[in-house]
Amino acid sequence: MTQISMTVNGKAVSADVEDRTLLVSFIREHLGLTGTHVGCETSQCGACTVHVDGQAMKSCSMLAVMAQGAEITTIEGLAPSADTLHPVQEAFREHHGLQCGFCTPGMIMSAADMIRRYEGKLDEKTIREQLEGNLCRCTGYHNIVKAIEAAAETMAQSGETQTASA
Repeated sequence: MTQISMTVNGKAVSADVEDRTLLVSFIREHLGLTGTHVGCETSQCGACTVHVDGQAMKSCSMLAVMAQGAEITTIEGLAPSADTLHPVQEAFREHHGLQCGFCTPGMIMSAADMIRRYEGKLDEKTIREQLEGNLCRCTGYHNIVKAIEAAAETMAQSGETQTASA
């Protein structure tokens, strides 16, 4: 067992974990934050995407001990408050960027990081290329792309592209 400490959604957490514990398992099983989904467990589908020190990472491809001292943001911590959605979450709701919802947390976390990295300057081709590591079996991606375009525009207009992952 190894003692790890990190900040998750703005709260300091620590625990003893087996060295082989994946970050996604730590988030879901130890912290009870089940919005981060386990899909393929091979880093192919993106359902487990979280932000690690401000960058989108697939938490199934990272050991929890590797996140020692890191700042982690999960889907539960993305919104500014419990009663206000993050602009990407709002855009997914408004533009019907989900169906079954299984991929949605990973898509939203990837989109927020994408918008930050491109400072809101995104076109359809770039969004589709950047989403290659996130799989959706239901939507055909059309409304997901529309939602990301809308969120990028909203965030760029409000100046939020600099803090999209915090």
